[in-house]
Amino acid sequence: MHEPRLAPETVPVRSAQVGVDVRTEIEIDRPRSEVAEYASNPDNSLTWYSNIKSVEWNPAKPLAVGSRIVFVAEFLGKRVDYIYEVRELEPGRRFVMGTREGHLPMETTYEWEDAPGGGTRMSLRNRGEPSGFSRLTAPIVARAMRRENRKDLGRLKALLEA
Repeated sequence: MHEPRLAPETVPVRSAQVGVDVRTEIEIDRPRSEVAEYASNPDNSLTWYSNIKSVEWNPAKPLAVGSRIVFVAEFLGKRVDYIYEVRELEPGRRFVMGTREGHLPMETTYEWEDAPGGGTRMSLRNRGEPSGFSRLTAPIVARAMRRENRKDLGRLKALLEA
């Protein structure tokens, strides 16, 4: 059997036994350095992530491996406070941050590459291993996360291309 063809910005979602693994991509008609600099700045997340309500740096800026960022978000109708720690930072190419707290410890990865025509292909990946009751809701969380990531990347594209 053949796999169904997906839109270019959509990548399959895995969930259930293996956890949550959602990867979404978009092409933005801006140079990679501009897209990466804007998207990897946690202060800018308030402009393009619909669910992020506040951001607090701990310790103070600038962003570096080991930096901790406190995010307050709303997801599936609930307030979620979490602390992400920067795990990898390769400016203009890759940015990884993660949290080990809560029912769904999560790792978020941004990657950027040059696209034909001078734009940027950006991917956003969220991976996590739910525990306890959250294991049962992993498929629902993955679908909601994919839907929100598509919207968020669309907002980022609109902001940067304006």
